[in-house]
Amino acid sequence: MEQNENTLSVLKIAPGQYPQQVEIDNDLKALQQAVGGSIGASYPFEDPVAIVYNDDGKLMGLPLNRALWDEDGLMYDVIAGTFLVVGLGEEDFVSLSPEMAQKYEQLFHQPEAFLKLGNRLLVLPVPDEPPAEKPRTKPPAEYDR
Repeated sequence: MEQNENTLSVLKIAPGQYPQQVEIDNDLKALQQAVGGSIGASYPFEDPVAIVYNDDGKLMGLPLNRALWDEDGLMYDVIAGTFLVVGLGEEDFVSLSPEMAQKYEQLFHQPEAFLKLGNRLLVLPVPDEPPAEKPRTKPPAEYDR
């Protein structure tokens, strides 16, 4: 993707969808528009990337999107609503490098569904294709009435 300093090449991840590499303007308004409101940023990875999300997403009741996991495999947070994965420069957000775009596309590739059980939240990967239904056979005529 061709880019200039006025645009950013980022990953956009919507609830229930696969990540998409998109170009957005490199300004606050475009970031807010992409996530649907005031932005927040989180830096949960050692790589020079940030997650840009709707800061009020959980309060607004936006659909849960992806879980964040610690190094022990325990979920510590869930992102609500559409979010972006952007590169980090010296003082600002920058385009993702092709390597970082590929790494985080793989990390967030599978959409997730969330199921609340009591005070626990289960995270379920959404299958790529719905399971095929078994063909239904008509019962023998003796059962028809």
